[in-house]
Amino acid sequence: MNNLNIGGKSLGVIGVVVIGRNESTRLPLCFESMSQVVCKKIYVDSGSSDNSVELAKEYQFDVVELDFSRPFSAARARNEGFERLIQLNPNIEFVQFIDGDCTLLPVWLDVATKALLADKQRGAVIGHLQERNVDASPYNRLCALEWRSAVGDLDDYGALGGISVIRASVFKELGGFNPEVIAGEDSEFGVRMGAVGYKVTKLDCPMATHDADIHHFSQWWTRAVRGGHAIGQRAFINGQKTQDCIKERNSTLFWGGLIPLIIVLLLVPSSGYSLLLLGGYGLLCYRVMRFRLLLGDSYSDAWLYTKFLLLTKLANMVGLLKFYRNKLCQRYNIIEYK
Repeated sequence: MNNLNIGGKSLGVIGVVVIGRNESTRLPLCFESMSQVVCKKIYVDSGSSDNSVELAKEYQFDVVELDFSRPFSAARARNEGFERLIQLNPNIEFVQFIDGDCTLLPVWLDVATKALLADKQRGAVIGHLQERNVDASPYNRLCALEWRSAVGDLDDYGALGGISVIRASVFKELGGFNPEVIAGEDSEFGVRMGAVGYKVTKLDCPMATHDADIHHFSQWWTRAVRGGHAIGQRAFINGQKTQDCIKERNSTLFWGGLIPLIIVLLLVPSSGYSLLLLGGYGLLCYRVMRFRLLLGDSYSDAWLYTKFLLLTKLANMVGLLKFYRNKLCQRYNIIEYK
C-alpha cells in the first residue's frame, strides 16, 4: 500500500504533490527536504522554460506536465497532481501539497498524519510556515508577518495556504480545488470544507519554509494585486452562503476605491478640503498598528506591516477590478509576481 515511512515508522498511506513553474533554483532544496520520505511523489509543472522537469526526474518524482489547452493555475496543477497520485495508488489516505519554493520540515508529516488519524472530521491540517530569507528584503519580511496566525481549528480560512495535508476522501468528495480560482484557491477550498462540517486545524508544529524571493516593489505590488483578485473571486463564489471575503471586499472598495475617488472628484469643487478625508487613513493606521503590537510584533515590524497595508488597499482594488473584468470575459489567467 506504500505507507509513508520515516525512520522505520509507518504513518498511514500518504502521497506528496509538488507544483512549480520555473522554480529550478529552488526545487532541489524542496526535493531534498523529502528525500527521507518513502511514498509516492508527484511533481506537476506548469509550462516551465527552465530545467524543472529534468530536475524532478533526477529526484525520481513522477512528472505531470500540464498542457497549454487550458489556463494554468495552482488549483489546476494540484488537482492534476492528485489525480495522478490516485492513479498510482488508489489507497492514498492523505496528500501533502507543497509548492516548489518551499521545503518540508522533518517532524511535520509525522505530526500531521497523527492529527488526521485522531479525528475523522478533520479534513486538513497546516502548521507554522517560516519565511526562509526573512531579512533579504522588506517584502520577504512582510510575507513572514503574513504567515503568523493562531493555532487550533480555523474559522477564518484565509490562514489555510497551499502547503497543507488534506484527507484524500474529502478532496474527492468536494471535487478538489476550483481550477478557475487563480489565487486563494486553498482558502476557498477551506470554506467549502467548513461548510459541510469538516475541520481545518493549524497545529503548533513547524511545517515548512518558504522563499518569497521578492526584491522589488513591482513584485510586491503584483502579488498584492493578485490578492485583490482572490478577494473578489472568493466573495463571488462563496460570499452569499458563508460571507467569505465579504468584509475584505467591502474594505477594499471603501479604502482602495471610494475614498480615493471622492478625494479626486471633489478636490477642485471643495477647494482642496476633500484632502481632509486622508485623515481616515491615519485612523486606519492607528487601528492596524495597535492590532499588530497586540499580536506581539516589534514596533518596526508593526509599522512595516501598517504602512504597506495602506498600499495594499490600492493594489487590492486593482486586483478586484481585474476580477470583474475576467468574470465578464469568463477567462482567468494566473498573475505571476516572480
